[in-house]
Amino acid sequence: MVERENMRSAYRRVVSNRGSAGVDGMTVEELGPYLVDHWSSIRVSLLSGEYRPCAVRQVSIPKSGGRGTRQLGIPTVLDRLVQQALHQVMTPLFDPDFSESSYGFRPGRSAHDAVLQAQSYVRAGRGWVVDIDLENFFDRVNHDILMSRVARVVKDKGALKLIRRFLQSGTMVGGVVHRRSEGTPQGGPLSPLLSNILLDDLDKELERRGHSFCRYADDCNIYVRSRVSGERVMASITGFLARHLRLRVNAEKSVVGRPRDRTFLGYSVTHYRDLRLIVAGSSLVRLRRRLKVLFRQGRGRRLTTTIELLNPVLRGWFQYFRLAESPVVFKSLDAWVRRRLRCVLWRQWKRPQTRLTALMRHGLDQTRSHATAYSGRGPWWSAGAWATKLAVPPSYLHRLGLFSMLDEKLRLQRAS
Repeated sequence: MVERENMRSAYRRVVSNRGSAGVDGMTVEELGPYLVDHWSSIRVSLLSGEYRPCAVRQVSIPKSGGRGTRQLGIPTVLDRLVQQALHQVMTPLFDPDFSESSYGFRPGRSAHDAVLQAQSYVRAGRGWVVDIDLENFFDRVNHDILMSRVARVVKDKGALKLIRRFLQSGTMVGGVVHRRSEGTPQGGPLSPLLSNILLDDLDKELERRGHSFCRYADDCNIYVRSRVSGERVMASITGFLARHLRLRVNAEKSVVGRPRDRTFLGYSVTHYRDLRLIVAGSSLVRLRRRLKVLFRQGRGRRLTTTIELLNPVLRGWFQYFRLAESPVVFKSLDAWVRRRLRCVLWRQWKRPQTRLTALMRHGLDQTRSHATAYSGRGPWWSAGAWATKLAVPPSYLHRLGLFSMLDEKLRLQRAS
């Protein structure tokens, strides 16, 4: 773990990932100079077993569904460096034996691979899905059970002691450190690998039973041919998780249902026979909620500045959901974004006379400009009015640099 090249690689990864400071306040930029002065003593403490991780800094972020918050634990940058170095030497030991149906946080695998595999199961006739949601998984990991799984492969006692110290390092809330007796805090480089090590027992059990399944981190879907089979699998796996891993299944969120009625990694499938991939409705809601914040921030800015803020979000969202097989969703989102931008312009123009002048400057005739500017309608209605769309067409917004998801989707379709 402490070999020069491994540590250099870990350092580059930590720096590239950026991230905020931990409880000691040290930033990523300060890590390099600190290591120049202190690495020799840190290395000795790691090899002698005296290294003590700091408590993690607790941060609350909204859950993707918009209900409640998720607790993240931000380690110090030095602890992140050590965890990353551990991760790099442990991954080659564990990953080759992981299940082919496990996709989360593994080299050479992605959420897209999991979604495509799930689609293939449904197309093969497995028309029911057992959607398992583990209740507060990262907060309920049993340390003894996890360490016993790690010890099956890792024989170095110093490394095992270091991993357990990371698990038990505690959380700082309001200046007070709360010791941790279970769970592995989300936010450190080592947590995803540890979660895969623990849940590999679940994967192996599902494989032993001959099930078709996809697991991405703690999100597991099992595909069966009937509701009766699904309910039987749900009851059996719930018992297995409780007995062998001491994990609880969230009864409210875990469902046996049709794949078209469920969401897996933000995707769903159509109701039609060809079972095309589509963007789940909840994913669209989250995107619009995120974009509305940027639109509100853009009310007092130049339109080009607002577009520069929007484009990275739109491109990133499209890259993840580019597997959606119908361009309709991208067309409707493009139209919604353009209307929102026109709404920003309408608010900036403020007074009817200013709106009249602006519409005419954009090429609209005086009669139409006057009728629209003095209509007395609100910004949202006015942004969708035919005259406003004629004055501020899609071509104008695209010349300002606005990213079009529909154009990119059609380009990819032509290229394939």
